Amino acid sequence: MPEDESRASVSKPSMRGDWRSSRGITTDHVDEYLYSLLPARDAVLAEMEAEASAHDIPIVGPAVGRLFFQLATMIQAKTVFEMGSAIGYSTIWWARAVGEAGRVFYTDGDRRNAEKARRNFDRAGVAPRITLHTGDALELLSEQKDQFDIIFNDVDKHDYPRVLRLAAPRLRKGGLFITDNTLWSGKVTSREPEDKSTQGIQEFNHLSYSAPDFYTVLLPLRDGVTVMLKV
Repeated sequence: MPEDESRASVSKPSMRGDWRSSRGITTDHVDEYLYSLLPARDAVLAEMEAEASAHDIPIVGPAVGRLFFQLATMIQAKTVFEMGSAIGYSTIWWARAVGEAGRVFYTDGDRRNAEKARRNFDRAGVAPRITLHTGDALELLSEQKDQFDIIFNDVDKHDYPRVLRLAAPRLRKGGLFITDNTLWSGKVTSREPEDKSTQGIQEFNHLSYSAPDFYTVLLPLRDGVTVMLKV
């Protein structure tokens, strides 16, 4: 049984949390059904979900969190580099998946987020598995000499194409490059978007399917999750 479900569960927070961000990616009744199936989260994750809804903090939510846990477990990941970690919600899912011998690198540009995340990691019992870095995630990744099992990308959207170029040589063969928000509330379908975020995601989506060293799938879960397998 996964660690998050082996802990004492608590009542589910509202399924209509602001972190859902589906906004038409799936119909409301399908969205409600998907989230109604999820087991209750432990106290730490449930409280983080409530905090994210109350204060408009970006988190991936439990459906995507479970996907992350499953993918990391399937490839027996032991090292994860996370780009854009906020209060550490997704970091906890990664840390539980890699186990006691694993290592997750948290990155965020906001020191207040990092301090909140540190407290959440302590409460979740995964702090020893996580290395915290504050600063520009792209610069921090560019400094890495080792290859990772998983790189998770959730930074400013206009930087997505650049992240792909940085991540490719820093991911082992058989590793996963995972990117959030790749449907961008449906705005990616715009023919001539004016904002740089939508432009960046559109460019990234085209690059991800044409990248010669990757096998790519874009999943219509929450706000779009792209999973790229390095082959």
